[in-house]
Amino acid sequence: MTPQLELPSQHVHQSFLAAMAEFQAEGRGSEDDHSMIGSEIRSASALWGTPEGFAKFVEGLRAEALEETPRDPRFVPSTTLWWVASDEYLGRIAIRHRLNANLLEVGGHIGYDVRPSARQRGYATAMLKAALPIARDLGIDRVLVTCDDTNVASRLVIERNGGVLEDVRQDKMRYWIDL
Repeated sequence: MTPQLELPSQHVHQSFLAAMAEFQAEGRGSEDDHSMIGSEIRSASALWGTPEGFAKFVEGLRAEALEETPRDPRFVPSTTLWWVASDEYLGRIAIRHRLNANLLEVGGHIGYDVRPSARQRGYATAMLKAALPIARDLGIDRVLVTCDDTNVASRLVIERNGGVLEDVRQDKMRYWIDL
């Protein structure tokens, strides 16, 4: 089955757990990991072990897209989508509905991760391509996508999707994609 973006759901529970174990094996989830995956491992992994806990986690992710959902003032509404083939979780992408000062500086509108065992298959490029029309539907005309200046693979993903480099700030390459 061809992978596609879908809202987080419980049907990929076991594959999601395996993917998170892969991320942890490469060092994700430590206190100095400021990525979405790292944050979720630290804050939500205790929920993942049971179907009920995982359902609560999924519900929370879906609620983050709603403006009225209470959130830390440092965060903005964000639509999370999972890259899934049948019941296999391959990765995730988050579309932040607007930029705050930190996101404008280094975070951007869109962040993504592909599980380690699914990398080098073009999934990140396809995932970002599939997310761009969704960002446009959210009212975003121009998206900022950033990556570490040492992350050649992510740089190529962004450039393949029309990203134009504006500058580098705090070791982050900042690309804009017109929608």
